[in-house]
Amino acid sequence: MDAANASTRVVVGMSGGVDSSVTALLLKQQGYDVIGIFMKNWDDTDEFGNCTAEDDAEDVRRVCDHIGIPYYTVNFEKEYYDKVFSYFLDEYRRGRTPNPDVMCNREIKFGEFLQKALDLGADYVATGHYARVVQEDGQYKLLRGVDNNKDQTYFLNALNQSQLARAMFPIGHLPKPEVRRIAEEHGLATAKKKDSTGVCFIGERNFKQFLSQFLPAQPGNMVDIRSGEVKGRHDGLMYYTLGQRQGLGIGGSGNGEPWFVADKDLEKNILYVIQGDNHHSLYSTGLVATGVNWIAGDIPEHPVRCTAKFRYRQPDQEVTLTKQANGSVHIEFAVHQRAITPGQAVVFYDGETCLGGGTIDRIHKLEASQAQA
Repeated sequence: MDAANASTRVVVGMSGGVDSSVTALLLKQQGYDVIGIFMKNWDDTDEFGNCTAEDDAEDVRRVCDHIGIPYYTVNFEKEYYDKVFSYFLDEYRRGRTPNPDVMCNREIKFGEFLQKALDLGADYVATGHYARVVQEDGQYKLLRGVDNNKDQTYFLNALNQSQLARAMFPIGHLPKPEVRRIAEEHGLATAKKKDSTGVCFIGERNFKQFLSQFLPAQPGNMVDIRSGEVKGRHDGLMYYTLGQRQGLGIGGSGNGEPWFVADKDLEKNILYVIQGDNHHSLYSTGLVATGVNWIAGDIPEHPVRCTAKFRYRQPDQEVTLTKQANGSVHIEFAVHQRAITPGQAVVFYDGETCLGGGTIDRIHKLEASQAQA
């Protein structure tokens, strides 16, 4: 235990999972003044009447009692609805596929929660994210987590300097199996709890059923983008994402190859599909990103060669970024990319460093002539 840390207060965002539990434990062992906070961001009684938040809150209580730190529950349901869920619905309304986790981290965990922690006299907030923060030459850098399989910088790309200055990620240097081992070794109640999946704070409900409670579905035609032939009916454009194969309900007619979502026409309510994985309509040469956050400060005025991810867990892809006059960023791919999805996050990297990211607004489709070149 480091006595020098005793005067430094760290408030830990605790979810009831193993990662945030070990985060709190490690900080306590390092001598910090640690407080646990469970964020209730969603009234999450599922369709069976089970409230998983109550179970998670109980796990937080058990862990905090075990390691000897105070804990509180804070309700951010209204803030979450206004700042994250409304955005989520608006994007689906526009036929896009949003990533609410990015918005949740920026607006709730490192927005509302950070402010609440500061009100409690905190010097820092800590979460169980697999990422690292370092300070170099007066700048805060966001680095990938050491465990490549768990790195979560993709979801933290929208954080700025003032947020990173107050952020701690105590498990960012650990592989996941080691985190579980520490939890088991210290008898934490969450040691064997499975990792949560699904949309941030909404959990593992049937997604289609969940979305239909908030947005009316508008069924329409599924049309072969190559021939113009109607191949079937879709349940509503919001339920489909570009490149999707499952759930189309089209048999392997013709050459027997599977069908994929190639495009959406919101005005005509048409879902365009294509048979086969190699058609040019599934690929793009670049994209335009809006709402771009450059972690170091201002987006460079000159073109930047770096790598990018267009979806979580994707291997890095070589790109060139060029800032546009309106503040958006044009991203040119070194290699044609498949199934780039408007509404998703594009995140930029230079080696271990996450440079920032933005929202995919428009894609530049690969033309037939380019595909044949």
